[in-house]
Amino acid sequence: MAKLIYSMLMSLDGYTEDEQGRFGWGAPEDEEVHSYINQLAAQFGTYLYGRRMYETMVYWETAHAVPDQPRFVLDFARQWQGAEKIVYSRTLGQPRSTRTRIEREFDPDAVRRLKANAQRDITVDGPELAAQAIRAGLVDEFQMIVCHVVVGSGKRFFPDGVRLDLELVEERRFRKGVVILRYAVRSRSR
Repeated sequence: MAKLIYSMLMSLDGYTEDEQGRFGWGAPEDEEVHSYINQLAAQFGTYLYGRRMYETMVYWETAHAVPDQPRFVLDFARQWQGAEKIVYSRTLGQPRSTRTRIEREFDPDAVRRLKANAQRDITVDGPELAAQAIRAGLVDEFQMIVCHVVVGSGKRFFPDGVRLDLELVEERRFRKGVVILRYAVRSRSR
């Protein structure tokens, strides 16, 4: 059975984007950080996205065509292109990437079946879609890529009203101040 992993960049004060919807402060331009994120992403066979996150990530469909890309960027592009993508959107007409399908509603039972049948782990990206998966008890692991910035307000990594007992499974620090924390869900309680 595959794990469902919520993996996102976040500020030190717990936001995935600031109050203007910006998240460029967390872009992993550092080769060391990006290469490690590539290692984590290598386990993903499927990405679950909402429309807005998909529209951000679809860049990776053509990133290999941008001149002078470093190897670690090309590696992530190749991984992303090879994975399945499921986009939950009521408004998106057609996908702009291969290996992508659109679902109109998030269905927790369908995700449970996907987890039961998948050969590789699944990632849910974006705090709004992840909140639905967390509330449905589907998330098995959190990967927090903590950036050395405080943004003050915005969209939070964790939704309100959810209580989880977590176990730290990995902590990785990088030279330029980024910390990656991985937590497994021990139990869910309300």
